[in-house]
Amino acid sequence: MALNLFKSFSKNIPLNTKSKGFSVGIDLGTANTLVYVDGKGVIIDEPSVVAINQKTNQVVAVGNQAKIMLGKTPSHISAIRPLVDGVISDFEVTEEMLAYFIRKTLEILKISSLQSVVIGVPYGVTNVERRAVRDAAYNAGSRRVFIIEEPIAAAIGIGLPIKEAEGNMIIDIGGGTADIAIISLSGIVRGKNLKVAGDRFNTDIIAYIRNEYKVLVGEKSAEQLKIQLSNIIPSNPPLESKIRGRDLVTGLPKEIVVTEEDIHDAIHISADSLFESVKEVLESTPPEVVSDIMEHGIYLTGGGALIKGLDEALSEYIGIKVVVSADPLTAVVRGAGIIAANIENYKDIIIENEDELSIRR
Repeated sequence: MALNLFKSFSKNIPLNTKSKGFSVGIDLGTANTLVYVDGKGVIIDEPSVVAINQKTNQVVAVGNQAKIMLGKTPSHISAIRPLVDGVISDFEVTEEMLAYFIRKTLEILKISSLQSVVIGVPYGVTNVERRAVRDAAYNAGSRRVFIIEEPIAAAIGIGLPIKEAEGNMIIDIGGGTADIAIISLSGIVRGKNLKVAGDRFNTDIIAYIRNEYKVLVGEKSAEQLKIQLSNIIPSNPPLESKIRGRDLVTGLPKEIVVTEEDIHDAIHISADSLFESVKEVLESTPPEVVSDIMEHGIYLTGGGALIKGLDEALSEYIGIKVVVSADPLTAVVRGAGIIAANIENYKDIIIENEDELSIRR
């Protein structure tokens, strides 16, 4: 049975129809959804979370309000993430979430419709997964939808010369996936997508604290520890933070002190896996392209780029300069927004199929 989620929730968002013509870029991420308009910047940045009342099949909250409810809902309300590992796991809920963000975009811009929408997807997703994203955007009210691979969008967002005959390497570490891509002449020469990203680090932290301290903490607490203490090269003396959870022995609440060294031990295996994947991509790259990368360095984008010491440790491991890009959290959506405003200039990098081509004709 189809869910009737959005109607009751979105009716309170009025629309002002003064003008038309805006095109937007959307980063439909596992952790957060961002919307970018060229010339205006990021106008929406909210968690990709939807709270649903199971009794009435209607949305209770989306975005910031829904994330507050994670782990705190009664049995009849579910706060869920409709995207897993960068792809849609619940099509109907994703469609309703997109509809909410699109209507909110229309209200912010004071327009009645969007000219076109560019949405980023992880490198290497299947045709079925791309179609799910495109169909969700159409059903949510977009008139023209274009799909772009996230590492290329991130490269455009940070200003790399992707159309030139020179190699540029970018590692986009998001919430669900990390994309490793070497780009030249508007295409990906070598690339790899892996499920080692922000959510994996959160899971690692939860497992480590459970095993070492016999305390169970929630996802939000783990994410807080990751933001505060994650450091590939721990400080001396290491930073520390207090965290509360449930003692698995007594079943009672318990407060413990967690240090940078604890978080390092928790995430280092996943970080090592990421480093090894970067090495594998470089090993299969043509030597002329590798020469360019050694000259220009490797660029980190996404929330994972903010993990302290990651750039230094990776640089030491592979022997190439690693640079954390400016404002790495918005690199993908900025690139998508630039493409949306200049569709004709980026035809060669848009992932196309017969359906999209027929619409553009």
